Amino acid sequence: MLKAENRAENRAENRIVIVGAGIGGLAAALALTAAGRRVTVFERHAHIGGKARNVETAAGPAPAGPTVMTMRSVFDGLFAAAGARLDDHVRIHREPLLARHFWQDGSTLDLTDDPAANEAAVAAFAGAREAAAFRRFAADARRLYDGFEKPMMEAAAPTFGALALHVLRHPSLIPAMTPHLTLAQALARRFADPRLRQLFGRYATYVGGAPGRSPALLSLIWESESRGVWRVEGGVAALAASMARLAEAQGAEFRLGAHVEEIETERGAVAGLRLAGGERIAAKTILFNGDPAALRRGLLGPGAGGAVTKAAISPRSLSAYVWSFAAEPSRPDLAHHNVFFGPDPAREFGPIEAGAMPDSPSLYVCAADRGGIGGENAAPAGPERFEIIMNGAPDEPGRVEERERCRDLTFGTLARFGLTFSPAPGPESLSSPRDFAALFPGSDGSLYGRSPHGAMAAFARPTARSRVPGLFLCGGGAHPGAGVPMAARSGLRAAEAILAGPSSTSMSARTATPGGISTGSATTGRAPSPSSAS
Repeated sequence: MLKAENRAENRAENRIVIVGAGIGGLAAALALTAAGRRVTVFERHAHIGGKARNVETAAGPAPAGPTVMTMRSVFDGLFAAAGARLDDHVRIHREPLLARHFWQDGSTLDLTDDPAANEAAVAAFAGAREAAAFRRFAADARRLYDGFEKPMMEAAAPTFGALALHVLRHPSLIPAMTPHLTLAQALARRFADPRLRQLFGRYATYVGGAPGRSPALLSLIWESESRGVWRVEGGVAALAASMARLAEAQGAEFRLGAHVEEIETERGAVAGLRLAGGERIAAKTILFNGDPAALRRGLLGPGAGGAVTKAAISPRSLSAYVWSFAAEPSRPDLAHHNVFFGPDPAREFGPIEAGAMPDSPSLYVCAADRGGIGGENAAPAGPERFEIIMNGAPDEPGRVEERERCRDLTFGTLARFGLTFSPAPGPESLSSPRDFAALFPGSDGSLYGRSPHGAMAAFARPTARSRVPGLFLCGGGAHPGAGVPMAARSGLRAAEAILAGPSSTSMSARTATPGGISTGSATTGRAPSPSSAS
């Protein structure tokens, strides 16, 4: 417990403490400092950005986390609210080519941000009938995105009742939703070509799920991607660093390498925190930017253990095996974002569901030094930086990690597509589910918090206001969920709740908080999946 004199000395009434400097915590720090609040950010690692991180290679820093940003309007609004322009702080480029897709039969499909070009590409790839099915799919994804953006993605605390009422008022959403179907089932009804079902089914992995168990509503992710994908020079880690610099210029204090051992409470409410080594910081408002499972499991002390319910953190979402390295590739036709599909999704997600490595993985390959279409995509001279991601199960105690098998599986699969690397990456280039569990305590290596499986999963995810008065939540494990823009929006929702005051102190209240931080539309960003990391 904190002594009264310590609380007074640290001016607890005026301090807002943020635990964790991921995208969500950084967005909140920017919004709160722009509103004139005193903010201190504690980060246990030596780097800013959380899962948005780079690792050093012979060709420079390579991404080991998110590789792409969708809906830049979220960040344009965030920087504008702080009196700045995004383009003055990071170099960012729109990528017309969303991704290049490869199958083992030798077929390929490029999807871009041009609807007409996409329909023509699908027609050439799979025929006129599938092109018409794609046109209907895209129209339904647009309808779903527009219909659910405000009541779900932008809401501070969405409820099933409010969403059901919204759908009843807009009945045209119902056929587009294909309610009670999984994403895989809905796609099987739409597309005869299994390759197209596989391609759009991967959107479930963007939020840590399997297409056969995730709701069909996730098809709206296509609309968010088709509205624009951006590449940040230096990676998403550079975006995170620019957010930190701007927050610091506004008065935020950052303490890196500062491990928070306990969130302390008095009479059931937040009183401060204790760092490793014993230092105590008094604060009546704490924003936790980490996996909410760490709170529930008591890793930040017993007082914060009741902040979220068990249903808010369980079951766990997917993890990933992530390779980050520099090498020269054998194929010259790589785009910035590439997906190499395995022959059978069941042989990928079935073993993962059982806690094993996939038998037949799909692999996301980011060629970090390439961008654009055509000549702009030419290979640079010398080694290039790469990130390769394979879906995996969360870590479990006692499980034997098969790192060598992971290497053989990953690079053996790519070799069948004719893609090899020189020099071949070594084991030091791999981040496994166990590594992620160590990097992000309490997470089990799960990269997206709670699993999206089940029709009600989105409503189980914790919102900004926790069940402990004074303790707020943000990050990919909180509403609205995983992905770079979603994590940023969670930080903004938390900032709004903090600025609104203690009018509602419980997650169970489930009411929207006032606020006015304008950030444009919310979307997902790629995360460790066959696409990228969050």
